[in-house]
Amino acid sequence: MQLFGNTNFDFLGWKKPFIVVSLALILIGAVSLAVKGGPLYGIDFRGGALMYVKFASQPPIQQIRSALSAAVRGTVTVTSLTDPASKNEIIIGTELQDEKALEEARRTMVETLRKTFAPGVTKLDFNNAGQEALVEQLRDPLQRAGVALSEEQLQEMVRALLNYRNTPPRSGLIQDFEELKAVPGVTDTVVSVLKQELSLAPFAIRRVEVVGPKIGADLRWQAVKATLYALAGMLVYIAFRFEWIYGVAAVLAVFHDVVITVGLFSVFNKEIDLTVVAALLTLVGYSMNDTIVVFDRIRENLKIVRRMPLPSLVNLSVNQTLSRTVLTSGLTFLTALALFLFGGPVLNGFSFALVVGILIGTYSSIFIASPILVFWQQRMEARGKSGRSAAAAARESEISSELSRGAEKPRARKG
Repeated sequence: MQLFGNTNFDFLGWKKPFIVVSLALILIGAVSLAVKGGPLYGIDFRGGALMYVKFASQPPIQQIRSALSAAVRGTVTVTSLTDPASKNEIIIGTELQDEKALEEARRTMVETLRKTFAPGVTKLDFNNAGQEALVEQLRDPLQRAGVALSEEQLQEMVRALLNYRNTPPRSGLIQDFEELKAVPGVTDTVVSVLKQELSLAPFAIRRVEVVGPKIGADLRWQAVKATLYALAGMLVYIAFRFEWIYGVAAVLAVFHDVVITVGLFSVFNKEIDLTVVAALLTLVGYSMNDTIVVFDRIRENLKIVRRMPLPSLVNLSVNQTLSRTVLTSGLTFLTALALFLFGGPVLNGFSFALVVGILIGTYSSIFIASPILVFWQQRMEARGKSGRSAAAAARESEISSELSRGAEKPRARKG
């Protein structure tokens, strides 16, 4: 599909403004990283705990953040999920430097939420209790109420209650014990015992993810190695498939994309976690593929149009691939932009990296990689010409010396 006709844009004529923009973005990102002491790593890389909490109503983010910041050491982040399937759900993250403090921080966060949103309640909370705790709490009261259950039957009933609690749309949160009458085998007497022995907090901790600081540091190093290995592998492939200068130009352009993207993450105070690393690796492959398409057309045109100057040939190649670039980059950009706008906080970092990376990666293939290739070829040609000029001058000097010696010999015989 041809989106454009025979275009003839002078892309290399605009290389200087775009190079200036790239240098400015790199400088801004470097200053931001230096001022902030490096990238803002997520829980995956710095170590800590992530707690997913569902509330019965709209959670008061600021109140939760204030309560937890006063009770838990380190930085506490509270993020609201906008996904309709995760209504009234938040993610609480905390940074920890000591692995021994992870479980203690988890208990502190749970206790802080309970004191804040269920003050004065001392009974076991059904919404946040596990199988064994509920069995121990209900065994004797059920017997006293005349509900004759064997140990196996009691375990099965509690398991059924928990399954009902954890099944959507409840997703771990029961607001009224009367709801449990829908569970097979649960009678009015059982519900009465539940009301007497248990409580219902207005929140439920759906799951907790814990990453130790050592594991976080190891993941960070593995992410760096994965990116470097990807770049090295692509350099080797392109050097083998084209020429080594093509590989160097492509890798420098991709490295330029990654550096600017990481710098913008620092400028906008966005965390870098495993999903962002996945986006960066996707960006590396996407940008490299875009650059290879342009380079491949340049190589084909070198065989067809031999006498055309290289800058004009590069412009011709970029114009010929313009429709493909706009179609693929444009559609991918729209998809990433939709994820960024409507994907919610969980996908925000991933989609932001893709949105920025696609824009920068597309123009770097044209205004960074191609000028590097042209600069190198022109430099080689200049060195070749200077070498030929020096050789010609040496040859002329040698000829002049021979002529001088030839002119002196007759004079010697004449005397």
